[in-house]
Amino acid sequence: MSRLGEIDLAQGRYPAARARDTAERDENAMEGSVAKYLSERIPRYTSYPTAPHFSPAVGPGLYASWLRALPETARLSIYLHVPFCRSLCWYCGCHTRVPGHRDPIDRYVMRIEREIGLVADLARARRVVHVHWGGGTPTIVGPAAFGRVMSLLRERFTFDPAAEIAVEIDPRRLDADMASALGRAGVTRASIGIQTFDPAVQRAVNRIQSLEMTKACVSRLRDAGIAELNVDLLYGLPYQTVASCEATVADTLELAPARFSVFGYAHVPAMKRHQQLIDAAALPGGEERLRQERAIGDALTRAGYVRIGLDHYARPEDALARAQATGRLRRNFQGYTDDPADALVGLGASAIGLLPQGYVQNATGIGDWGRCIDRGELATARGLALTREDRLRADIIERLMCDLRADLPAILHRRGFPVGFLDRERMELEALSADRLVRVDGGVVTVPEEARTLVRRVASVFDAYLAPAEARHAVAV
Repeated sequence: MSRLGEIDLAQGRYPAARARDTAERDENAMEGSVAKYLSERIPRYTSYPTAPHFSPAVGPGLYASWLRALPETARLSIYLHVPFCRSLCWYCGCHTRVPGHRDPIDRYVMRIEREIGLVADLARARRVVHVHWGGGTPTIVGPAAFGRVMSLLRERFTFDPAAEIAVEIDPRRLDADMASALGRAGVTRASIGIQTFDPAVQRAVNRIQSLEMTKACVSRLRDAGIAELNVDLLYGLPYQTVASCEATVADTLELAPARFSVFGYAHVPAMKRHQQLIDAAALPGGEERLRQERAIGDALTRAGYVRIGLDHYARPEDALARAQATGRLRRNFQGYTDDPADALVGLGASAIGLLPQGYVQNATGIGDWGRCIDRGELATARGLALTREDRLRADIIERLMCDLRADLPAILHRRGFPVGFLDRERMELEALSADRLVRVDGGVVTVPEEARTLVRRVASVFDAYLAPAEARHAVAV
């Protein structure tokens, strides 16, 4: 080949080669930016302000006045917290305990029924559009008690015909009688805890659960008429690897769930003492956690699921995917939701509620909560009355977490704030923009797809309560 020919070929290849080189440099730069923020501890922003900032300034009297002030047209979402499990998973970050016998569970259900009466007397017959049983293991209450509580809720409130009734399920503990009771009570959706199918990881976190056991649980639920199933997975667990995450996804896809929730394990043994039983040396580092998160996400999107916000996935036809596509996606203490309620009522120890005026949380201790209920009093122990600025910042953070986009001028205008109110935040956004975590165009803040994993870090720019390096929060990925 002539020298001229070599030059011609080189010139023909050059644009493509240059594009590849540019793409590789961009990808490497993005990887570097992500790595820079991996170890930062950032709230999950299931609320704003976040729960650590609640105070005893909000008590039973204020909560009662907020309930009375609900408009007659207000739609309610009800959360029932059941803080009991048959065994303790060492990774758990929930308020739960393992009772030695049945009596504490029966007393707890009795008090839940009393609390329903207290709240219903104040909120009157507001329309319920969503019910969620969480825990713990809510089905530990048993078939009769579950049915009785649901009947009481329907008696004291007006249920929308299309109300979603969801319950969290431990597949190791669901028998046919309980599954049938869920169906009779009108449950429409079940969230199934899987976390991982890797036996080595399961042993390391004290949760042994086979694929066959989980399939049997799914069959019982579907036989009971509960067709909408969610699945919870975790990454960042001890001894977990990219390969084991991918294998778990492959196994879980056999169950054909409508939704996935994919969370990073938060190791906070100072707050959850049982997490000290986990070998911290076996936990994956920040970069490995990121690879695991991406491996799960890639596998799910290849399987046809749509990524929802930060950590959820849904089939394109699922209501959650439709909510995202139409700008109706919301975020609350259960994660992402299409729940349209105007107020959230929390029942049970540690349960959190949200009314137009602010947040309320029940006493965390089962005994403290129970004594209040036995006296015929609301068990509100703390909360937070929202200011105008809180509402503004909550709006921005929710839109970022749900849409990866927030139109600051539009939100400021809607909330009655001047255009320059967020000048300090705009300066911080410039630094994140240099690291490719965000784009700002005409006041519209957008988190690019390749930086989606760090959307919590972008949202934290607007958190006026966040102190640097607060160890109580989970790492950014």
